[in-house]
Amino acid sequence: MKTMDASEFDRQNLFGLGQENSAYARYFVGNSYLNPLTVPGQCPVFLANVTFEPGCRNNWHIHRAKHGGGQLLLGTAGEGWYQEEGKPAQRLTPGTVVTIPANVKHWHGAARDSWFSHIAVEVPGEETANEWLEPVSDEEYDRLR
Repeated sequence: MKTMDASEFDRQNLFGLGQENSAYARYFVGNSYLNPLTVPGQCPVFLANVTFEPGCRNNWHIHRAKHGGGQLLLGTAGEGWYQEEGKPAQRLTPGTVVTIPANVKHWHGAARDSWFSHIAVEVPGEETANEWLEPVSDEEYDRLR
């Protein structure tokens, strides 16, 4: 994996850094940034460019839904990771598409030596809600290569 510094990342990050993701900071290890690409209420699908500093990752979480729901991730810049509970982690790079079914425990974030951005697409559904769980431990994260 190639180390990517902030200036190279900024050149690749077509959808912009956005603002510090302070509203959800308690569900992340490290700093993340959020740049909404659609406006809730004006579009039935919420899209946002989420940026993770090197080593940043979100907690394990589940996108709950009675019907439909889930999430899509579209890698846009840098390198990162995605992992479902009980499965090996998957490297994320620009162009990677991940389909996350509703009710599946998972996490995603940056590689330790690279900034990373993905567009997060919240899939519409019935009775949807995010359930935030425990952080990804340093031990789990440090095993990724």
